[in-house]
Amino acid sequence: MSSTEQPAPAATTPAATTPPGEPLQYDEGFGPEVGVGPHALPWPEGERYDPELLAHGDRRNVVDAYRYWTREAIVADLDTRRHDFHVAVENWGHDFNIGSVVRTANAFLAKEVHIVGRRRWNRRGAMVTDRYQHVRHHPDTESLTAWALEQDVPIIGIDNLPGAVPLERTELPRRCVLLFGQEGPGLTEEARKHAHMVCSIAQFGSTRSINAGAAAAIAMHAWVQRHAVVPD
Repeated sequence: MSSTEQPAPAATTPAATTPPGEPLQYDEGFGPEVGVGPHALPWPEGERYDPELLAHGDRRNVVDAYRYWTREAIVADLDTRRHDFHVAVENWGHDFNIGSVVRTANAFLAKEVHIVGRRRWNRRGAMVTDRYQHVRHHPDTESLTAWALEQDVPIIGIDNLPGAVPLERTELPRRCVLLFGQEGPGLTEEARKHAHMVCSIAQFGSTRSINAGAAAAIAMHAWVQRHAVVPD
């Protein structure tokens, strides 16, 4: 279709700025409006662009480089440069932190996220980032371990347990699975048995533990500091 044949952009109204089925960056539309409005004519050409987004605007939770791209195009581009670490989290009681873990895994470009235990998890905290992140389910720890052995990637547990080695003084492997327990009980005994090693996060206050989502972010960033190419 030539630029002269393209439909005129729709008026910028609350109903038109977000394509159907594509949630806003902030839950239920709260918070400041993000993203961009309808693209000016002529539209850019290429299969990566979504005509609906070009016409109505792109208010999704994506970086500016991906504005107006289809979801499939974004995932395909991310797949060309994902990092070599995986993230696994135990889900025995519908932990509300899992969504936050998935969102952080997307931010640090983890290879995959593995949900161990219950298949259903709280997606609200992921803020739609799970659409761009590969998520794999394992019914139990043995299934995760079998997958890790097949892929030849060690499982690194993250928990403040007796005998754990300080994450701050540990060289994380480039290819690994960072395994996190559920909020409260932490890693299960089964998970500890299958872990190649367990790393602790240094704490200096009075609290016994930190939020599981925060612990996951710290551990992922520790991997990034050691192995990722950080642009100037």
